[in-house]
Amino acid sequence: MSFVRPELVEAAHRLREVIAGTALAGFGAWTAAQGGWFLTPLGSVLLAVGLGWALTSWRRLRFRQDGEAPGIVRVTEAQIAYFGPRVGGFVGLPDLAEIRLLTLRGRRIWKLKQGDGLVLHIPVEADGAAALFDAFAVLPGIDMAAIVAALGSDVPPSDSRVVALAEVDRLLWTRIGAGIVAV
Repeated sequence: MSFVRPELVEAAHRLREVIAGTALAGFGAWTAAQGGWFLTPLGSVLLAVGLGWALTSWRRLRFRQDGEAPGIVRVTEAQIAYFGPRVGGFVGLPDLAEIRLLTLRGRRIWKLKQGDGLVLHIPVEADGAAALFDAFAVLPGIDMAAIVAALGSDVPPSDSRVVALAEVDRLLWTRIGAGIVAV
């Protein structure tokens, strides 16, 4: 018998990294407030690391989408793999030329295009798709805040019965010098 509501346990489990980063920042602030030649710089470093960790965890949390979509995403050694029931494939991060967020019939799909023109479509809600946050973060010149904001802007209402047939295709990142003209 648990004395804590299951919804609260689930929320705490989902927010565990944000809570840990905030706790580290709080400990760093307390350590810096103790003063001295050693504790002040140490506390300042812990505060900065904790705030950075909490911010990155918050963005990663917003990147993770609820829902059910077919397929599994795996990111290993600079390679993104998608194993779907009908389609799938691989794309290497050095070969990645552009990232688009496609919204079609109320479903959002990552559209990853290689320099040679091959395209890999990955549903945003696919199992393991949250690992794409760290994979995308290493790309040169990417604005992760813009990608997280794009994920939050096109969310279709969950209780809507209207099927949107219009396609929305948003360019989020393109590799400079990849030979692709962004329109």
